[in-house]
Amino acid sequence: MTLLPPIFFIALGLFGVYCIEFGVVGILPMIIERYGISTAQAGWLVGVFALTIALLGPLLVLLASRINRKRMLLISLCVFAVAGMWSAQVDGFAALMLLRIAPALFHPIYFSLAMVAAASLYPPEQVTRATAYAFIGTSMGMVLGIPLTHWIAAQISYEASFRFSALINLLAAAGLMLRLPNVAARRLSYGKQLAILRSGALWLNISACVLIFAAMFAVYAYAAEYLSRETAVSDAAIGLLLVIFGLGGVAGNLLAGRLLQRNRAVATLLHPLALAAAYLLLYRYAGAGMGAMIAICLYWGAAHTSGLIVTQIWLTSEAPQAPEFVTGLYIAFINLGVALGSAVSGWFIDAIGLQGSLLCGALFAALAVMAITARLRLYRKVTAALSRSSP
Repeated sequence: MTLLPPIFFIALGLFGVYCIEFGVVGILPMIIERYGISTAQAGWLVGVFALTIALLGPLLVLLASRINRKRMLLISLCVFAVAGMWSAQVDGFAALMLLRIAPALFHPIYFSLAMVAAASLYPPEQVTRATAYAFIGTSMGMVLGIPLTHWIAAQISYEASFRFSALINLLAAAGLMLRLPNVAARRLSYGKQLAILRSGALWLNISACVLIFAAMFAVYAYAAEYLSRETAVSDAAIGLLLVIFGLGGVAGNLLAGRLLQRNRAVATLLHPLALAAAYLLLYRYAGAGMGAMIAICLYWGAAHTSGLIVTQIWLTSEAPQAPEFVTGLYIAFINLGVALGSAVSGWFIDAIGLQGSLLCGALFAALAVMAITARLRLYRKVTAALSRSSP
């Protein structure tokens, strides 16, 4: 462990965080059966987690900026681990729901401080590379957290899927305790950080990010359940499809990064269109068999996961003078999008069935296109500068 660089453990912690947040999607059918609840009720395990972050994230990040960074990272990881262990043991759905709140409170703190800590490990000219290294953990958590928890629950047990995320976070905490330097950082005053909220362009960017994530998670929050009920594949094949989804996500992030370097505005505008196209394919060819579903999940994973890097760069590039706070805003508002998408999609599902999630996702994607278009037209000079710059 001591031979591994600290950036590895920062990324490992981010992987663990997202396994906690989204891993429940992979075992959603088991949760529904175990507690005798509806699909829409189970979806709130994602929604409550995300809503907690959305409501309290920026404030918590501001308060945590006055506390030793390494100490807060370690405390956060220990909270994640304890929540994972307890979640494996609870007997009631209400208790499981309550156990989502504690890690949700520390999620934005860990995410924001981890990104800043990663940048502090490298010289100024390599800050972008450092952030990219840390971002690998976030991407892997989002694209592999669901298939991993699904596979672990299927091969070992339901309880083991929660213990897996707890173990990941404990390993990350041990690694950061041994390897992360305890360096004091210069921090901006509260007033200077809050000043970025006066930007109209920032709020339009925030709106676009919320809508994109709502479009993503209107469908993704119910991915395992949708594949189980609406496709012509066996239950045993669902885990494989989720892994293929994850592989598509890795490729999608790489492609999105290249497109963002060429033209950030165009790449951002194209993303919700690509997402809507994935939902159209799911609707049209869900019953076409395993071969078709492999191709669709590969593309869906690429379109879905690329939204993470697209939205982060789209939002944080608007306020580089306050990196910690704007990152806190980012993680808060994308989780508002997660909560919004999963909740509204649950209503669509109750009304017209699981295919309602696809319709809901497509509607949010259309609204995202409108928000991005408004941002590009109202702030033409800033848009031109963004298009010429690389993320």
